[in-house]
Amino acid sequence: MQNPLSPHQLQRMDAYWRASNYLSVGQIYLRDNPLLEKPLERAHIKPRLLGHWGTTPGLNLLYVHLNRLIKQHDLNMLFMTGPGHGGPALLAQTYLEGSYTERYPAVERNRHGMARLFRQFSWPYGVPSHVAPETPGSIHEGGELGYSLAHAFGAAFDNPDLIVACVVGDGEAETGALAASWHSNKFLNPAHDGAVLPILHLNGFKIANPTLLSRITREELIDLFHGYGYEPWFVEGNDPLVVHQDLAGAFDRILASIRAIQEAARSGQSDARPRWPMLVLRTPKGWTGPDFVDGVQVEGTWRAHQVPLAQFDKPAHLAQLEAWMRSYKPEELFDDDGRLREEYAALAPTGHRRMGSNPHANGGELLKPLVMPHFREHAVDVPQPGAVEAEATRVLGTFLREVMRLNLSQRNFRLFGPDETASNRLDAVYEVSGKAWQAGFEAHDNHLSADGRVMEVLSEHLCEGWLEGYLLSGRHGVFSCYEAFIHIVDSMFNQHAKWLKVSRHIPWRAPVASLNYLLTSHVWRQDHNGFSHQDPGFIDIVANKKAEVVRIYLPPDANCLLSVADHCLRSRDYVNLIVAGKQPEWQWLDIDAAVMHCAAGASIWEWASNDDGDPDVVMVCAGDVPTLECLAAVTLLRGYLPDIRIRVVNVVDLMVLQPQSEHPHGLSDRDFDALFTSGKPVVFAFHGYPSLIHKLTYRRSCSDRIHVRGYKDEGTTTTPFDMVVLNNLDRYQLALDAIMRIPRFNKYVGHAIERYWSIMERHKLYISEHGEDMPEVRSWRWPAHGLAGKQAVEV
Repeated sequence: MQNPLSPHQLQRMDAYWRASNYLSVGQIYLRDNPLLEKPLERAHIKPRLLGHWGTTPGLNLLYVHLNRLIKQHDLNMLFMTGPGHGGPALLAQTYLEGSYTERYPAVERNRHGMARLFRQFSWPYGVPSHVAPETPGSIHEGGELGYSLAHAFGAAFDNPDLIVACVVGDGEAETGALAASWHSNKFLNPAHDGAVLPILHLNGFKIANPTLLSRITREELIDLFHGYGYEPWFVEGNDPLVVHQDLAGAFDRILASIRAIQEAARSGQSDARPRWPMLVLRTPKGWTGPDFVDGVQVEGTWRAHQVPLAQFDKPAHLAQLEAWMRSYKPEELFDDDGRLREEYAALAPTGHRRMGSNPHANGGELLKPLVMPHFREHAVDVPQPGAVEAEATRVLGTFLREVMRLNLSQRNFRLFGPDETASNRLDAVYEVSGKAWQAGFEAHDNHLSADGRVMEVLSEHLCEGWLEGYLLSGRHGVFSCYEAFIHIVDSMFNQHAKWLKVSRHIPWRAPVASLNYLLTSHVWRQDHNGFSHQDPGFIDIVANKKAEVVRIYLPPDANCLLSVADHCLRSRDYVNLIVAGKQPEWQWLDIDAAVMHCAAGASIWEWASNDDGDPDVVMVCAGDVPTLECLAAVTLLRGYLPDIRIRVVNVVDLMVLQPQSEHPHGLSDRDFDALFTSGKPVVFAFHGYPSLIHKLTYRRSCSDRIHVRGYKDEGTTTTPFDMVVLNNLDRYQLALDAIMRIPRFNKYVGHAIERYWSIMERHKLYISEHGEDMPEVRSWRWPAHGLAGKQAVEV
C-alpha cells in the first residue's frame, strides 16, 4: 500500500513533532537558556519541577496529524484533551501555531517569548500544568479525569460542521463517567449534529500502575468497542517514521468514514444508526524521553508519567536532560531568533482553523441570546394567598416548552435529565420536541425522536458533561434532576464552577450561558421512596463556591419559580441552583407580587404578618415545604396567643443572607435589619441543613438570635408530614420554638411543651393506624380572611 505521506511531508511533520516535544520538555524543566545556546547548568533549571511528561508526546503527535487533516480538507475541528495533565503539549501546540501569542502577546514567537513560555509553566502565578481555561482552544479542564468524551459530544450536538477530536487516556477510560460516555453515540444525529472522533491513547500506565485496556488483547478491544457501536482503527508502534505513516493513513480513512455517514444521513439515503469510527493509538509512555534513569527503565513504564529526571544534585541527571533536549535537534527547528522555521510553521492551519483559535472553544463568541417567551403568560392565577393549588414544576414545564419552541430554528437550547423529565412534571416539552434517540425503536415507545432536543439518559454524569460541553461551545440548557442524586455530579459541578471562576478573569474568554440546575423530587416530598432519596446537601456544595459564580434560589411557589427561571435563562457565567417541588402545593403570590419578591430576594409577607413594625418574633422560611409549615405555624400561634405579633419573611434568593462584602446579592446590614429586626428572636424554617443558614449569617447582628430548623438526616418511608416531624421542621415544633423565645410568653412555655408532645403522640398513632396524615394536617389551608381574627386551633 502506498504511503499517504510523501518523504518531504514526513520529514516536515516529524520536525514539527520534535519541535513541540522540545517545547514541552522545556516547559517542565527550564527557566533560562531556552535554545540551549550554552551548556545546560543547574541555574537554568526550575527549583520545583512540576508537570507530566508521559502522555505529552502522544498528544503532540495527534495534534500534528490533525493539523494536516484540517489543512488538507479545510476542517472545523476542536481538540478535547482527556489526559489534561499533558498541558505542556497543548501550550506548545498553540504557541507554535500562533494562537497562544494572539491571546498573550508578551509570549512572543521568538527566543524571549520561548523563555517566558518555559518560565511561566507551573511557576507561581504563572500557568497551570494542566489544560485549563487559560489554555487557548480548550473547553475541558484537565485536572480531573473522566469527562472528556461527554464534553466532546456536548460540543458536537447542534454543530453540524464541527468535528471534535477527543483524546481519551487509557487511565481515564477506567472512570465510571468515561465508561458511560461511550454510549453518547446513541444520541448523536449525523443529519444535524457534528461528529466526535474518540481517540483512545494506550500508553500503558497510569501514575503508578498499568491500565486495564492496555493489558487486554486487540480482539477483546475490538469486541468491546463493537459492542459500544464503534468501528475501531488501530495504530501502534515505537518507530516514529512508521507511526507517522500509519497514523496519517488511519486518519484519512476515518475522515472518509465520517463524511460518508453524514452524507448518507443528510441526503436522506439512510436513517440507520451508524457505526462511528474511532482510533486506538498505542505508543510508549514518555516516548522519545529517557530510556533509563539511574539504571532503571523509564520510557514505556509508569515512571515516565510525571518528571523523569528530577535529581539535579546528580551531574548525570543534568547531562542526561541536556542530551534529551538536544536529541530533538533544536538548531534544525528554530532559527537564530528562536522562531520555528517557516517550512515547518507552514504546516499549521491559519485563522479560526487553528484548533487553538476555534471559536467553539470560546463559546461566548458564538452565543446567541435565547428568544424568550413572556413568562407571565404561564402564571398561576392566585386571587389571594393560599386560594389555589398547583404543581410548580408542571407550570414551569409549559414555560420551558415555549422556550424550546421559540428556539427550534436556532437549535441552541436543550433540556437534560436522567430519565426524569416526566417524573419531574416537565413533560409539556414533549409537545415541541421528543427525546433524542439513535438506538432501536419499538411500537410502545413514547416521545422518542431521532432529532429530539430532550436529552434523557440514566447517567447524571452524561447529562452534566453533555450540558457543560453544550454551554461552553456557545449554547443554552437546563439540567433537571432528583435532588438527592445530583450529588453524583458534585465533583463535575466543582470543576465547572472553578472553570467559570477563572474564565471570568481572562479578558479573551467571552461570557457563556449559565449552568442551570433544577432540583425537584426534593427531600420533603420523597416520603414514599424513603431515606435513600432524601438529601438536600447539594445546596451546601454550591454555597461553598466563589460568590461571583454561584446563585441559589428557593422559590416558594409556581409564580416565583417562573420569575426565577426566566432570570436564570437570561444570565451568563453563573451556576444557578433552583430547588422547587413538583407536588400540588398551595400558591401564595400572584405574578406581580412574585416578580417583586424575587427581585428583592427576600421580603416581608405583609399579608401573613401582624407585627405593626414591632414583632414579638420573626418567622422566616426558605423553600416550598418550609414555607407551608411556617405559615401553618403562624396560624397556630395566632390561635394559641391571640395578641402575638408576628412578622413573616420569605427568602427566595438564599445569598441575600450574606453581607454585601461576601456576595453581590447580599443585603446591606441596614436592609437586613429592616427585615429581621435588630433585637427580636428569629425562627427560620429552611429547606436544607440548618448549619448553612448559620454559616451565611454569622456576621449579621442577629446571628445569635437565629434559630434554624431544617433537614438533619432523619428520614424513612413514611407520610409527607412525618418527614417534617422527624426533622423537627413541622408547624407544631416551629410554633413551640417561637413561644419559647418570646420573653413575655414565658408563663405559657410549660403548657406549650405538654401540648406539643400530646400532638406528636397523636400524630404517630394516627399515621401508624391509618397510613396517612391527620385530617387537620391534610385539610389545612391559609384562612381566606387572613389573620384579621382569632384562629380556631385544637389544643
